[in-house]
Amino acid sequence: MSLSSHLAELKKKHEHLSNEVEQAQRHPGADQLELASLKKQKLKLKEEIQRLSH
Repeated sequence: MSLSSHLAELKKKHEHLSNEVEQAQRHPGADQLELASLKKQKLKLKEEIQRLSH
């Protein structure tokens, strides 16, 4: 897998997690632990994308 395709896949996963976080935040009964986990995963992906982009 080339670096550019790997970055594209990571960005796609990051966008998917962003959507999941937004949806979870809209529901008042959302599981806060799950929401925190999603945010953590999203942050790790963002850091990996930044690391590979430089």
